[in-house]
Amino acid sequence: MAKSSESVVIIGGAIVGSSIAYFLREVGFSGAITIVERDPTYQQSSTALSASAIRTQFGTPVNIHMSQFGADFFRTIKDRFGSTADIGFVERGYLILGGPETVEVRRAGVEMQRKEGADVAALSAEELKQHFSWLNVDDLGVATTAWRDEGWFDAWSLLSLVRTSARDRGVTYVKGHAEYVEVSGGRVVGVKLSDGNLLPADWCVNAAGAASASVVRGIGIELPVSARKRTVFSIKAPLSRDGFPMLFDTSGAWIRPEGEGFICGIAPTEENDPDATGDFEPAHELLEDVLWPALAHRIPALEQLRVERAWAGHYEVNTLDHNGIIGPHDEIPNLIFATGFSGHGVMHAPATGRGVAELVAHGEYKSIDLSPLGFGRVRSGTPLHESVVY
Repeated sequence: MAKSSESVVIIGGAIVGSSIAYFLREVGFSGAITIVERDPTYQQSSTALSASAIRTQFGTPVNIHMSQFGADFFRTIKDRFGSTADIGFVERGYLILGGPETVEVRRAGVEMQRKEGADVAALSAEELKQHFSWLNVDDLGVATTAWRDEGWFDAWSLLSLVRTSARDRGVTYVKGHAEYVEVSGGRVVGVKLSDGNLLPADWCVNAAGAASASVVRGIGIELPVSARKRTVFSIKAPLSRDGFPMLFDTSGAWIRPEGEGFICGIAPTEENDPDATGDFEPAHELLEDVLWPALAHRIPALEQLRVERAWAGHYEVNTLDHNGIIGPHDEIPNLIFATGFSGHGVMHAPATGRGVAELVAHGEYKSIDLSPLGFGRVRSGTPLHESVVY
């Protein structure tokens, strides 16, 4: 058990870092907790700029279990934070489309997901047309969806609830830039801020998102994590939102209801997807060149649409295998990583928070075994590939 005199410094105060602090108190850690956050407005935070969705359709079992934990957390949000707590959780499945050549692989994926407890189903092209008459299924062979534990929510409301609760339980938020982690005798002893202050630490958690690699580079640790820009477009279109899912097309385009319209996006090609540190300019050209044609092909009603606005945020992409890096460093046991989620950090924040809190307070995972996501695979260069990446 961690001692009450021990202190934890968490680098990064968005949803992952704040969830860790929240769960540290939940599991009984009574020591000092300090969160260092560069931008307390969160204007450029990946949390605030994300599409804020959750899915159980993964190729890695541990990700499925983390999503199940997160979905339950979202459903019971009022039990945790009071009767007025609301994150607008719409529990409506992802609809992930596949061509005829993917039928066998996709159905095998569904079988694995169901064995792990996910309520996922595969639909034929004919079944798709029956459920979604507005969809062009001519070049489709299969689609997968889930009947529970998937949907979308308001990430800003979630962050506000978790952050407020953490502060009410004595967690201190400090505005500052964590310049590097100070190590002595094989252990972290503090976090040095750019203003010269040193925050003593018995435990240090790197939850700095897209900036997490820079935090530890000074002590010789190379994290395969970097910022990749993702643009989201808010549109209006002559299409009903009733029953509309979180749709992922074979082209990589995605769209879901939001407010009185929809939000949508598509990732750039790999050769056009460089490190985007400091770049938050929306990639408007993606809409005309790639996204709109793809959406109009799949949903003919979207041949007519009006763009309301666009914004860009960062994915903290783990270039090794597109999976989160969670757990202690192999040579510095009180340095814990919680980063590299490659687009699923918001949905997996509750499970990450709980797991890291258990490590600090109890020395082991108790709820979900997150050890497959440990740093060891980074050290050895043995990826745990996530096959369902969006």
